Amino acid sequence: MTGTPHPPVQPPPPGSLARSFDAVAGQYASARPGYPPALFAAIEELAGRPLAGARVLDVGAGTGIATGLLTARGARVTAVEPGAAMAAELHAAHPDVPLVRGVGEALPFSADAGFDLVGYAQAWHWTDPARSVPEALRVLRPGGALALWWNVPDPDVAWAAEQEARLARRLPGYHAHPISPEAPGLLRGLGLGLRPECRVLHWTRRVPLDTHLAMLGSRSYFAALGPAAAAPVLAAERAALLDVFPDGTVEEAYALDLTVTLRPPVSHPAPPLRP
Repeated sequence: MTGTPHPPVQPPPPGSLARSFDAVAGQYASARPGYPPALFAAIEELAGRPLAGARVLDVGAGTGIATGLLTARGARVTAVEPGAAMAAELHAAHPDVPLVRGVGEALPFSADAGFDLVGYAQAWHWTDPARSVPEALRVLRPGGALALWWNVPDPDVAWAAEQEARLARRLPGYHAHPISPEAPGLLRGLGLGLRPECRVLHWTRRVPLDTHLAMLGSRSYFAALGPAAAAPVLAAERAALLDVFPDGTVEEAYALDLTVTLRPPVSHPAPPLRP
């Protein structure tokens, strides 16, 4: 599509992105993608145990998208979510799942909690790794797994890459520092003896154009901008996408980045030598 380039949008205030999701909690619950079965199979492989029967802590659980899928896999899930509106959506969708308010840097559980898996679905980038990773290891059993994963627009799919480039041109600072490729190096750099393993899973979903635009609008940058500032950007995306998907059904393409690392076994000091 040709035409006059759109002017850049004034970026949201610093520090507002992490606090933005409560304003779009319902939209997030209805429009965000889930995760394919292959993700949970990969987590089981890298964690070295099935999810069925596993005690799982879903941190930054949001509206419970991963919570529900983990539960369906047979996991015994406890959800941790800081946002009131996001937590309300989660509780409405999964009333039987234990839910606590908290953040990854200060998990409200004792050191003997003994979870088999601590998972961050689309959430670890909002934490300080130097604090959230030791906290995860603290509540994991020895040999338990920390799993971090993100749905990322697939850069190998032309229309998805073009959309991200358009948004980056118009939205200063938009996804300026993607963390998913950096997660393994960040984990290794903490000096905790972690040996992360990674997988990239490619998958797609077909949704109405309105759902795709609502998904975009639920991203932190758009949520922090507010509806008035976001509206012209989303309108321009509607016009651009109708050139690609004239029937109004968008085939979203994702590269799902997964990183899993195990808690090292507890090492016991050698007994003192007898004189």
